[in-house]
Amino acid sequence: MNNASKKTAKTVSDREVMTEAKLKEKLSAKLQTRGISNPREATTEQLYTATVAVMKDIMSRNRTAYKKRIKAQESKRVCYLCMEFLLGRSLLNNARNLGIYDSLCNVLKDCGSSFDEIYACEIDPGLGNGGLGRLAACFMDSLSNLNYAANGYSLCYETGLFKQKLIDGEQVELPDEWIERGGAWLFPRPEKSVIVRFGGQVTEKWENGQFHIVHTDYDEVRAVPYDVMIPGADSDATNTLRLWRARENRTAPISGYTSQGGYLKTLEEKANVEEITRQLYPPDHNDSGKLLRLTQQYFLVSASLQSIIRDYFAENGSLENFENRIAIHINDTHPTLAIPELMRILMDVYSYTWDQAWNVITKCITYTNHTVMPEALECWRVDLFRMKLPRIFAIITEINRRFCADLWNLYPGDWDRISRMAIVGYNQVRMANLCVVASHTVNGVSALHSEILKNTIFHDYYKMTPWKFTNVTNGVVHRRWLCYANPGLSELLTDCIGPEFRQSPSLLANFERYSTDEEVLKRLADVKKANKARFAKWAYEKSGVVIDPSSFFDVQIKRLHEYKRQLLNVMKIIGIYGELLANPNAEFTPQTFIFGAKAAPGYVMAKKIIRLICFLAKELENNPRTKDKIKVVFMEDYNVSMAEVLIPAADLSEQISLAGKEASGTSNMKLMMNGAITIGTMDGANVEICNSVGDDNIYIFGMNSWEVDELWRHGYEAREYYHNSDRLRAVIDRFSKPIGGEDFSFIADYLINGGYSVADPYMCLADFDAYYHAYQRALADYTADPTEWARKSLVNIASSGRFSSDISIHNYANNIWRISPVRK
Repeated sequence: MNNASKKTAKTVSDREVMTEAKLKEKLSAKLQTRGISNPREATTEQLYTATVAVMKDIMSRNRTAYKKRIKAQESKRVCYLCMEFLLGRSLLNNARNLGIYDSLCNVLKDCGSSFDEIYACEIDPGLGNGGLGRLAACFMDSLSNLNYAANGYSLCYETGLFKQKLIDGEQVELPDEWIERGGAWLFPRPEKSVIVRFGGQVTEKWENGQFHIVHTDYDEVRAVPYDVMIPGADSDATNTLRLWRARENRTAPISGYTSQGGYLKTLEEKANVEEITRQLYPPDHNDSGKLLRLTQQYFLVSASLQSIIRDYFAENGSLENFENRIAIHINDTHPTLAIPELMRILMDVYSYTWDQAWNVITKCITYTNHTVMPEALECWRVDLFRMKLPRIFAIITEINRRFCADLWNLYPGDWDRISRMAIVGYNQVRMANLCVVASHTVNGVSALHSEILKNTIFHDYYKMTPWKFTNVTNGVVHRRWLCYANPGLSELLTDCIGPEFRQSPSLLANFERYSTDEEVLKRLADVKKANKARFAKWAYEKSGVVIDPSSFFDVQIKRLHEYKRQLLNVMKIIGIYGELLANPNAEFTPQTFIFGAKAAPGYVMAKKIIRLICFLAKELENNPRTKDKIKVVFMEDYNVSMAEVLIPAADLSEQISLAGKEASGTSNMKLMMNGAITIGTMDGANVEICNSVGDDNIYIFGMNSWEVDELWRHGYEAREYYHNSDRLRAVIDRFSKPIGGEDFSFIADYLINGGYSVADPYMCLADFDAYYHAYQRALADYTADPTEWARKSLVNIASSGRFSSDISIHNYANNIWRISPVRK
């Protein structure tokens, strides 16, 4: 048993200590219920299913004990609403957190299998897309680990976002039908189903001196919950993530429809209902797509709030003190409709007055903003909103009327300000405005981002209610992303500073004491070398791509968006390629540029950039002068499981967004935590990473957010940069020639002339030379002095503790949600 397992056995008091013998007994019992008397005769898939069932039983018992403590202590609980939770695979994380990993490995070995073999049966659940969903998953993990009472709420997407397939460089989106193989962790809870209503007519009437809302001709959808248990590490705390699936609310069976037309109509209605939870972020380029997204968002918040209130009422016999016992957190604007929906339930179901209901709202609702990008600050057309959600629209209209009246009293005659701050205006319902108006606290997700919010999109609100605004920098679960994903590094850290850092990430700072210890630096370099070899082997087995593990790994892994500037990275690679062709005999460090990204299905430019990357990779591979020196790899269908192998292998972390556009980022944190050195702009959490590691241990380049704003203000002329830099001009001109046999001349036009919009909208040309020089400095440092590079890597690891999600959650708990840990 390792140190972590010993510690688990000592500190846990409320749960049964799971010995190896007990674990083997329980696994055998699960197999027997499936007709398998001899575990050695079980298939790998059967062993996986039985193992998950055993772990679910353990978590269920822990959950029951934990709920009793929550009730006895009357602990305040946070309800975390998010449109996505990018969980990744759960078997390893749960086994480690439950403290049974070593015993389970031994039991599976006795069964003629291994942990790795059964782990390979599990696939990533299609419940998220990128940083927003991964952050939510990290937060649920940390909430459990720190003994905070919490429930997450989202939708159970049946085909996820999509599975990415690259065909001749073109991204093709396939359904991610994950539930059959990846849904083993779901607990169906049909007895907890609720009904959600859409459309219809709303009328008001007085009866016996009381005001009533009458809702008629509505459509009903049944929301069926599926729970996922989230266990804490070295703790019996087990919280739940509740996922909703949309199903028909029909009592008569389909067979009851005798006519062929009636039968087909029933099937069509069933399909329409189930479409609500079919796909994450369905295309919204037309009205039907917009209505589907609005339907999804209301379905999530209505089902979740009904569940929250029903459970609270059942436990307490009334809603008294609800606002002091429940914190409802809106993670980005997607769950904003929780505000009017909670008003609706309190007023229409529990007969609260408007003022009473609003008092509850403003005491229990909090909001995290994750972007300053206009397209992500959701707005809904009034006609669509009123048609789909008439009662909710009426409530929002009244919130807006009262708020605008207050604004008029504060700023009489200032129509411009009032129109900017209004919740409903210019035929739009503005979700972000509603969040700020109703929430008692609003936070950004990095120090820079929070300041930008106060100075730009929320400036009017900040001037009116400055006390609402704060910052909580994002974080990542260091147990998953360091301890479990990088066991070699975790072992080195344990040998140097002890195992306590697993529970107290701030203790990682003690590792910096070894920054001049040559033996430790050599071990650290060996860990990186082994991780690079592991990834190269994994990539070959998954996709057939051959990667030289001794090459310099330059990694950019994030959602494909123009502001994240994968295109700037490509321009750098083309520049390196051109110089290599011009100087074929020069000394050259082999370099592998690794991309992982998905583009939104309707995002044409992003998909063209993916195609460009793929054809550049093809050209480099087919050119004998560059084949063994430069390699570009686009990893298809990037997901959490891939990240867990790739991130520990990275040498350089590309964080090159245009300053002021990236709210925080979390890949930057995961990569530095695993010893990669950051090359990036002063954007998002890069600013805080720079402050933590120092200027000598990061490669910062380009404009800051203030300089970007000033350049736009004075007029940005991309063509001037083209004419003033020989290297940049050579790169842009290269687009006029085929790359990998394909025409990408439109890229040059996009950057110089702008096509249908402003030229170079994310200022790749303005930052190119600074970026290129910063990269060459990083490469030279890596090549010239491996020991010094290992020292930089060590400093990054030692400085990463502040970016653990445990730290973020402590800040949310103390400063925003005002919750306390459940005592053991």
